[in-house]
Amino acid sequence: MRYLQRERTIVETLLPGLDGLLAASSLTELEAAGGPGVKLFTEAGGPGLLVPSEHGGKGADLLTAVRVQRALGSRSPSLAVATTMHHFSVASLVEAAATSSGLEWMLLAAIAKDNLLLASGFAEGRTGQGILNPALTARTDGDKVFLSGSKKPCSLARSMNLLTASLPLPGPDGTEQLAIALIPADSPGVSVKPFWGSPILAGAESDEVVLDDVEVPPELLVRTDVTADGRLDQLQTVGFVWFETLMTASYLGAVSALVERILLNQRVDPAVQADAVAAVEAAVLALEGLAADTASGISQDTLARSLMCRYAAQDTIGRVLSVTLEALGGMAFIGSPDVAYLNSACRALAFHPPPAPVWPPRWLSTSPATHTCASPDPTTGPIPNPSLRSHVSSRPLPGRTSPCHEALAPADGASPRPSLPCTSVELLREVLDRAPWSHSSAHRCVRCRGQRPAAPAVRLPCHRPDPPHPCARR
Repeated sequence: MRYLQRERTIVETLLPGLDGLLAASSLTELEAAGGPGVKLFTEAGGPGLLVPSEHGGKGADLLTAVRVQRALGSRSPSLAVATTMHHFSVASLVEAAATSSGLEWMLLAAIAKDNLLLASGFAEGRTGQGILNPALTARTDGDKVFLSGSKKPCSLARSMNLLTASLPLPGPDGTEQLAIALIPADSPGVSVKPFWGSPILAGAESDEVVLDDVEVPPELLVRTDVTADGRLDQLQTVGFVWFETLMTASYLGAVSALVERILLNQRVDPAVQADAVAAVEAAVLALEGLAADTASGISQDTLARSLMCRYAAQDTIGRVLSVTLEALGGMAFIGSPDVAYLNSACRALAFHPPPAPVWPPRWLSTSPATHTCASPDPTTGPIPNPSLRSHVSSRPLPGRTSPCHEALAPADGASPRPSLPCTSVELLREVLDRAPWSHSSAHRCVRCRGQRPAAPAVRLPCHRPDPPHPCARR
């Protein structure tokens, strides 16, 4: 079987003709602003991919969608990223329709029948900003709701038929709750302005969408149970899992395009080819395993796993880019803009929410059984320490706590620890419990992060002249 043959066969089955048309266009053409990718996707019936078959759609599950997005990413990263935002919104509507007696099913049928594209107005594009944070302001006038503000960047800004946006609305008890609004693109007060200044992923149409006191039809307003504490309800959990999984698949598809190039290059060492393929396929298998498990339902545990798959894939992409670029050589880099373009585009996964956690995560709560000691070295952050009970640090970092010494108050102006579902914390505690780190037997090198056997007082030979192990400083 040829590389990516399975994924491209699925695209041909569900969206006939799309893969061939994308392959016939150059990467430069597809990735340029105003490129043909989004139009080809729409004409092939792509907007209805996730709409259940009973509503006239393709009825694709998450596993199938992962393979479709990987195939699209290998042809056009911009198209894969843009359509992920559409699929994220549709998946949330499918979940809402399954538990609601509203008119969501009518909207799903319209998406499939008329090939409507949904753009996402959720908060995204700023490091540290959560995807659930409302990006627009709302005012109410009786039963009417009006939205103002702007979303930038907003993928599919030029081709969208509907804009999905989050907004805070008072609930029955007066507490503000998150609501999801669907705004027709031709509504009075909706406009699009140029915003995206980079040539990378320009084909995703990520410009600025401006709303000036736009009225939201009551039938296009979906209320959730999410309150100001940011705790996820089932609707948002499902949407978030789909977002993380499909966005990861899209970027794995983009890096697969580079891997495909080294496989077709007979000058590349077969060992290098095998190394690159194995690394990418391992990340893909983890993602597909997660997607297959969602057939039995999506929970907070699924969300935690989706985040782990995303960050593991993000690290894999970085390593594979180094291998493939070196293997292709300078002439491939000079002779075509595609290699440099894909190298840049693949790295944009890091810009999607949520921000990558430091290791160990700062939000990981501590306990006597497994705790995070404050590090004496400001460059290393906390040190995972599941076994030592009486470590004393000479220069503790502000805002970190440990049961083996006094708690430290957060520094002035320090932001509170971000929260994630408790199941994520439990899973990561379990990982730390199994980790081989021990202050008496090994340390994790602060430069290369590799395991280096050493006793606490032994100096490290791997970097600078005799740098002492941080834990040896008393």
